[in-house]
Formats: sequence, structure tokens, C-alpha cells
Amino acid sequence: MSSYPSPIQTLINEFSKLPGIGPRAAARFVFYLLKKPQAELDALGAAVLNLKKEISVCPKCFNITDNNSPLKKDKERVSLCPICQDPERNQKIICVVEEAFNIPAFEKTGQFNGLYHVLGGVIKPHKGIGPEQLKIKELIERIKNDGITEIIIATNPTTEGETTALYLVRLLKPFKIKTTRLARGLPTGGDLEYTDELTLGSALAGRREYQ
Repeated sequence: MSSYPSPIQTLINEFSKLPGIGPRAAARFVFYLLKKPQAELDALGAAVLNLKKEISVCPKCFNITDNNSPLKKDKERVSLCPICQDPERNQKIICVVEEAFNIPAFEKTGQFNGLYHVLGGVIKPHKGIGPEQLKIKELIERIKNDGITEIIIATNPTTEGETTALYLVRLLKPFKIKTTRLARGLPTGGDLEYTDELTLGSALAGRREYQ
């Protein structure tokens, strides 16, 4: 039986479901929130409630996009993200990332002006995640239909990321397009989300082609 009142324990349980958050950290979050004014809690609650209502997924690259963006068409609820719509971007190069939250790290480098493709994860057989659960089929369609000349594989330098990268290399080989991987210099086992702009920019500039 919990020693906390029910409303507190319920919120602790919900925070504990977040990745990397255990019961102790969740409890600290809840007690921190208890000290905040009601207006701030209302704003936080509204932001959570509206999150999925105001965000959609780009049907082309699977990046997240703001439904309230001025680029949105008046009568079209789901449209391309700003990056896919930008005519100044190089439409022939695609940087393949694991998740949408990897994209801002590349944008901050100022060294990439192509498009992206979000896989939605990596291959993890032990968790039942295979190629069929990722947006790989959609990537192949883009290569076939959009005249892509280079694919940059930018999965994280982890065991799962490398496994996914090698799978993509084998899959893309028949298309005879340039397929590159970020240069070493990124820490093995690291996460691109937390890599500084200088290191990531250097990895982009020094990317190597798969043979």
C-alpha cells in the first residue's frame, strides 16, 4: 500500500512510465509540481492535452510537424513538414535517422541542406522489432520515385544502430546510389541527440561511402 495520497501516487505512476524515469525521480517531479502555482500546472496540463492534437507526422519523411504552422494548407489537416516543403533544400539527398528528435541536432550544424527520413526506431529482434516495423519500405519508395542520388545513414553508433545501417546498405545496393555513413569520431554507444554541433558537423563532412 502506498504511503502517498492517491492523487500523488497516480501521478508518480504515470511519470514512471516515461523512458529513463524511475519511481524516485517521478516522486521528485510530483513534489516539485506541488510547489508550483495552479496557473503553471494548468498550462502544463493543457500542453500535454493538446500535444497530439497540434502535432502530426509528415507523410513523406515522417518528421513531426506543427499543425498550426503557417505553411499548413487551410483545408488540409496533414501536410508535408517545413523541411520537405522548402524548395531551397537539396531534394536528391536523404539523411536517414532513427527518430524525429534526431533531426534538430543535424539542423543545428548548418552543414546539411538535404531532406530526412525517419525510420521510427532501429532493428531490435529481441524486442520483436524487425525491418517491417520501421519506415524502410517508404524509404525505398522515395528512392524509386524521387531520383535520390545519396543516402546518408545516420543511425546511432550503437549495436542496434549499426545492425540497422548494415541492413539498409545491403537493401540499397541494387539501386546503385551513393550510400554513406557518418564519419567515426562519434562515441560508440552514444546518442546523436546529445552530440554537440561541432562533432556532428565534422561527422557529416567526413562521411564515408560504403563499398
